[in-house]
Amino acid sequence: MAASTFPLNTTLPVANRRPWAAALSTEPSTWQAILRILLGGVMLPHAGQHAFGLFGGFVFSATLQWMTGTLGFPTALAAIAIVVEAAAPIALIVGIGSRAAGLLLAVLMATAASTHAANGFFMNWAGSLPAGSEGFEYHLLAIAVALTIAVRGGGSFSLDRLLERSDALKSEAAK
Repeated sequence: MAASTFPLNTTLPVANRRPWAAALSTEPSTWQAILRILLGGVMLPHAGQHAFGLFGGFVFSATLQWMTGTLGFPTALAAIAIVVEAAAPIALIVGIGSRAAGLLLAVLMATAASTHAANGFFMNWAGSLPAGSEGFEYHLLAIAVALTIAVRGGGSFSLDRLLERSDALKSEAAK
């Protein structure tokens, strides 16, 4: 039977949605919003260290030099990582592009975890190890939260949800 025999059911909500609707879609979950805002709130000061020299960190150029010289990352990828680390937490806090920001942070944290794998699992809780020699347990938690956001969306109180609802209303009005 030819494919044209099966007409598209345009009464289904998915058929009338714009292409970006799936990326914005999220359930009205307060718990998702809490995860999103907390991850953004934890990652933002870390980004402040790497991108702006806040909290005892280095400025962008020094962080870039450290990532390329010490860690061996290609310059372009290191620069992208610093930008993602600075932009994604802000996107999460306001809830715009939550799925993309979550996915980007999951990849970033997986890469960071790989640089800490040789140090073992545990963080440097007692401060007895040299700076940068902590394990990867923190990274695993951040990856889990980031992937949850990437899969389920930003939840309640997000611009994603507001835009999704606005888009749905426009689609309904167009019928």
